[in-house]
Amino acid sequence: MSFITTYTGKHLDPLAPDMNMVDIRDIAHSLSLTCRGNGQVKSFFSVGQHCINCALEAEQRGCNARLVLACLIHDAAEAYLSDVPRPLKQCLPEYCLAEKRLLDLIYTKYLGSPLTEAEARELKSIDNDMMYYDMKELLGETIRETPPLIHIPLYYGPTPFEQVEQTYLSLYEKWRNTLGGTYADSKTL
Repeated sequence: MSFITTYTGKHLDPLAPDMNMVDIRDIAHSLSLTCRGNGQVKSFFSVGQHCINCALEAEQRGCNARLVLACLIHDAAEAYLSDVPRPLKQCLPEYCLAEKRLLDLIYTKYLGSPLTEAEARELKSIDNDMMYYDMKELLGETIRETPPLIHIPLYYGPTPFEQVEQTYLSLYEKWRNTLGGTYADSKTL
């Protein structure tokens, strides 16, 4: 078997993905149940919560709708490939290639095209700023001397996965509609 069965019943081959098998509902569901840091944290905090924080921070920084939506879906490939911690990911070039190929396909589906270099840099900056606080709150570690300035309140307490999933989908709808709603799944949420 060369595919995974998703929450909505689709069959997706993560190494040869079909855009029609990618579904924002599968992404939201999976990421709401996937723990940050490979589960090596003090309390459960999902990849979905991290993505929501990135999108909200992008919004507060005045980023355009495309970049806000990109921040929301920047870890979407992990819904199909799993979350691999950064130190290990650096040793897995084939995994990185598969992840990039899948993420570019997801960006194309929901944004119309992969990110530009400038968009990717801005997204990485927001992602790294959020990672600083994720590491501090979830592991008690600081990864740089000066805390980055962020514009949103952060909450690291328990949040039911259903609530995270619904918030993720609501933000997706808001920013998809702001973007023009051209790129979406064929079924409404």
